[in-house]
Amino acid sequence: MKSLKTTVTAIVLLLSMAVSTAQIKNAKTENMKIFGNCGMCETKIEKAGNLKNTAIVDWDKDSKIATITYDTAKTNPDEILKRIALAGYDSEKFLAPDSKYDTLHACCQYDRDAKEQSKMDVNVSTDMESNESIAIQEQTNQLKLVFDDYFSVKDALVKTDAATASIKAKGLLEDINTVEMENLKMEEHMVWMKVYKDLGSDVKKIFETQDIKVQREFFKSVSKNMYELMKVSKEDTPTYYQYCPMVKANWLSKENEVKNPYYGSKMMTCGSTVETIK
Repeated sequence: MKSLKTTVTAIVLLLSMAVSTAQIKNAKTENMKIFGNCGMCETKIEKAGNLKNTAIVDWDKDSKIATITYDTAKTNPDEILKRIALAGYDSEKFLAPDSKYDTLHACCQYDRDAKEQSKMDVNVSTDMESNESIAIQEQTNQLKLVFDDYFSVKDALVKTDAATASIKAKGLLEDINTVEMENLKMEEHMVWMKVYKDLGSDVKKIFETQDIKVQREFFKSVSKNMYELMKVSKEDTPTYYQYCPMVKANWLSKENEVKNPYYGSKMMTCGSTVETIK
């Protein structure tokens, strides 16, 4: 009887996976090695990698191989592996943050020595790959350009200069659209995936109007998403997260002195610094 129940359960799982896979358009399947130990790991790995109608992960605890089926128009293996890494599980391409690995249950804390050797083999497999890795490390922080243009928009709103705010927003929008997501650091990548659509949409609205009230309204949500990015991006200098109680909204500034972008000269110093991001 127990054997029959096990067989039925396995069939149900296979049928469920077949249905889920069928719902993924532009489907492509690849096998990836992901490190883990047990059934609990399997649950966590698959939950982290799965995305409705976009990606299905089936991980085998014995072989450590994950079969990943994904919509090529919506995602890619790197995005999926990064989500899994942020759940605490290393793959041959991405290492989980130590803080995430350390939170895993004792039975789930796999041997990382084997992973380190595998990772090293991948990195040094060819001179070309090594050179590309160095090039990525040396390239300018893409988000710095985004942050710089954000501050330019903010400064224009402080001056109540709608025309300049529109021009600076256009530059910010161009920077947002040229960010190469795959080259961001893991934590930046995960936040970027959550915010970039809304961020681009709101910045576009600031660019398309010269109504200062409308610009300031959309600047609220732009600032909120920029804050999320700034928190995971390690900048060289402190950034100050400030709050205006009159409009109940925040903004980011490179200086601790309050210069309110929501009121300009009418209430220039209304607000306070609520957090220093270092």
